[in-house]
Amino acid sequence: MTDYKATLNLPETAFPMKAGLPQREPETLQRWDSIGLYGKLRAIGQGRPKFILHDGPPYANGNIHIGHAVNKVIKDMIVRSKTLSGFDAPYVPGWDCHGLPIEHKVETTFGKNQPADLTRERCRAYAAEQIEGQKADFIRLGVLGDWDHPYKTMDFANEAGEIRALAEMVRQGFVFKGLKPVNWCFDCGSALAEAEVEYQDKKSDAIDVAFTVEDADKLAAAFGLAQLDKPAAIVIWTTTPWTIPANQALNVHPDFIYALVDVGNRLLVLAEELVDSCLQRYGLEGRTLATVKGEALELIRFRHPFYDRLSPVYLADYVALDAGTGIVHSAPAYGEDDFHSCKRYGMQNDDILSPVQSNGVYVESLPFFGGQFIWKANPAIVAKLEEVGALLRHDGITHSYMHCWRHKTPLIYRATAQWFVGMDKQPHDGAPLRERALAAIDQTEFVPAWGQARLHGMIAGRPDWCISRQRNWGVPIPFFLHKSSGELHPRTVELMEEVAKRVEQEGIEAWFKLDPAELLGDEAAQYDKIADTLDVWFDSGTTHWHVMRGSHPMGHEQGPRADLYLEGSDQHRGWFHSSLLTGCAIDGHAPYRGLLTHGFTVDENGRKMSKSLGNVIAPQQVTDTLGADILRLWVSATDYSGEMAVSQQILQRSADAYRRIRNTARFLLSNLTGFDPATDLLPNDQLIALDRWAIDRTLLLQREIEEAYASYRFWNVYQKVHNFCVQELGGFYLDIIKDRQYTTGADSLPRRSCQTALYHIAEALVRWIAPILAFTAEEIWQYLPGQHNESVMLNTWYDRLAELPADAPLDRSFWEQVMAVKAAVNKELEKQRAAKAIGGNLQAEVTLYADASLADQLRKLEGELRFVLITSAASIAPLEQAPATAVQSELPGLKLSVRKSDDPKCGRCWHHRADVGQHAAHPEICGRCVENIEGSGEERHYA
Repeated sequence: MTDYKATLNLPETAFPMKAGLPQREPETLQRWDSIGLYGKLRAIGQGRPKFILHDGPPYANGNIHIGHAVNKVIKDMIVRSKTLSGFDAPYVPGWDCHGLPIEHKVETTFGKNQPADLTRERCRAYAAEQIEGQKADFIRLGVLGDWDHPYKTMDFANEAGEIRALAEMVRQGFVFKGLKPVNWCFDCGSALAEAEVEYQDKKSDAIDVAFTVEDADKLAAAFGLAQLDKPAAIVIWTTTPWTIPANQALNVHPDFIYALVDVGNRLLVLAEELVDSCLQRYGLEGRTLATVKGEALELIRFRHPFYDRLSPVYLADYVALDAGTGIVHSAPAYGEDDFHSCKRYGMQNDDILSPVQSNGVYVESLPFFGGQFIWKANPAIVAKLEEVGALLRHDGITHSYMHCWRHKTPLIYRATAQWFVGMDKQPHDGAPLRERALAAIDQTEFVPAWGQARLHGMIAGRPDWCISRQRNWGVPIPFFLHKSSGELHPRTVELMEEVAKRVEQEGIEAWFKLDPAELLGDEAAQYDKIADTLDVWFDSGTTHWHVMRGSHPMGHEQGPRADLYLEGSDQHRGWFHSSLLTGCAIDGHAPYRGLLTHGFTVDENGRKMSKSLGNVIAPQQVTDTLGADILRLWVSATDYSGEMAVSQQILQRSADAYRRIRNTARFLLSNLTGFDPATDLLPNDQLIALDRWAIDRTLLLQREIEEAYASYRFWNVYQKVHNFCVQELGGFYLDIIKDRQYTTGADSLPRRSCQTALYHIAEALVRWIAPILAFTAEEIWQYLPGQHNESVMLNTWYDRLAELPADAPLDRSFWEQVMAVKAAVNKELEKQRAAKAIGGNLQAEVTLYADASLADQLRKLEGELRFVLITSAASIAPLEQAPATAVQSELPGLKLSVRKSDDPKCGRCWHHRADVGQHAAHPEICGRCVENIEGSGEERHYA
């Protein structure tokens, strides 16, 4: 038997079937580094329109986790896709370096009592070490950026830039000093930003406490009584017994109705709506003597339960009726609403009682409870209330309560003298900050759209921003305060610039070691140099100033400098938030044009990642076992607008999808053997109809893919590419062209037409996947035929795809119909194979019984219909001639019959043809194959 294998154009490529990503990806990274890819991208970007994605800095503490990987990969997909779209899209990675977590780590390692300058030195060294570890992991993910020159908030230039940003806000009149309750963590020993607060369930003591009336006559008059014939008290309910020692007032709602209730031995003032529930809770019976609106009780005084002082009634709209008694006890040092209520009634800062120290311990001088930690003092306070007869009820309650996000310990509100950025303070020029920020939100594009309402609500309701902290490792607030008046030095902005110049040379240590006389001269004795540091959210929140207009100049000159800020959905109250406030304060607008948020990672059951649950997926493990491209493909395939589920099983599914895409690319490359686009690429008008359709379909898909990338819908890109590989290519086009590709002459028009289409498809596909499968796209790029530059990323979307003319005889709708017919035939062929009626599709001969319209369409393929259906013979007959045995397809107007061919099998193309054996020189093959071997070659027009 003659071996005709040498006469076939069998696929051949060095592009490996087995990806071996964990081994090959590091080689690609080395290659990118050796050719200076990032620098070349900046060079070709000169003159292009800019797209600036500004990196939100991760914290320089600990190994990266899967959430970090998601964040960086999404950013990289955007930067790469924008580059391919013709933008100059630099990416400068950054790190957030100051703040408590690093200081806490250093204190844990070296102890809390080390000198402040040594603490800062060790914090700086620790942060630098952490950055190097995280950087290596980010690079391993294939994230393309200026890794040799990242920004770090602890670099001297950036520390100086933060001081200058603060000076600008001082100059414009946004910064002030005030006594206000702030979120306070005893473990941190500092105030916390809103973004550093999380809520967890906490068990607390819930108590009802009676305050005996001092102004009995006024209380009687308020209720329209001549006098009170029994002792009377007003009752409060609280879940914070530790605040009772600091009580200074009582709050009622001006519009609620309050009742004077006789319970036998005394009279109680309660909200009328809550009388029944209160009496039931106290185990008492009573009757209401009189009722009155809350406003009538204003300024009536009651006695503190165990201290010799009075608590007046103040009116407050924040009093509610959802629990308790309808009366709120007010400790202005430990509640924001209480603070504002008391200040509104004229209470001065010096009058506010604040017995709790920064470590959570009462001052020693506090009667009964001095020196006790507040949480441990709760039982003693409850006992004291019971002792004096003021306790009406004591219960345990579990409720949602604010906790430190680092230490997971309960917080308190604590009034301390801090520096604030005023939300409603009138600046020297223009609108207040809240008004500016809300207007800026309306000008910002949000992805997903619901982020706009979320950020709007946070800004609309937020208090003034406390920017001062009492820590060592942070950018200083370089203020000098007059010892007598407490006022800022009149040359504060000028002095801040002098400090910034020193910090630029020596880092923040320049401030801490500064002798005030160096700047103030003879005035130094009149001023105190403060030691507060800036909230770490101010560090990252001013990167639009000290990075984009400082250490790494970039961005748009007019309006927001960045096109996009991108972080997790928690950053509406974090980096997005602080950047919005500083941008609006300094520039009058947000620093970004758009905000994109992604969800958090969970396991396949929707549970958070937890070591105790054993469901943690470490990105390092994924890159070492499956490869970074598998992780990147999972990220792209997942809708990031909600929670992002990941597990080993989910990643394995991504690996399976990856193999399908890789195998498609390998098929394209292996069938481009011997093809030189410089000499073999055919013009579009010489191509066979099916090939013209394939190029047109590729063009249409590219338009969809470009739009999906522009809208950051990466899961749509993944779906479209994957479906194209599996369905239009693998399930239709590539299946059909195998016969033509393998059996026609190596340099024949049918084969070169096919290779031209495959080349165009490969050139487009490699670019489509480059933002997602960064390593694999680079690998494919090296195997494409013809002359290419060093990296796929040094190009833009493929622009040589030709559109199918609208008047083409075999237009898009025609091929859609052919695809549907082929699918119907395939379904029946599968049934026949399963029934052992045929061995393979080429053993089959099919008759299509079609209605007139469909028959007319299919006849356009003439004798090439069998190549489309991949059967040895295919004929068309009128639908009405279909025998009873014909199978009704899912397509209306089409029935079909399949029979096993009686003709012999060609030993070369494997088609069953009647003319096999009729050629003396080649008795084992069909006439078509003889023509392709010895003659001028077969002609193809359609498929």
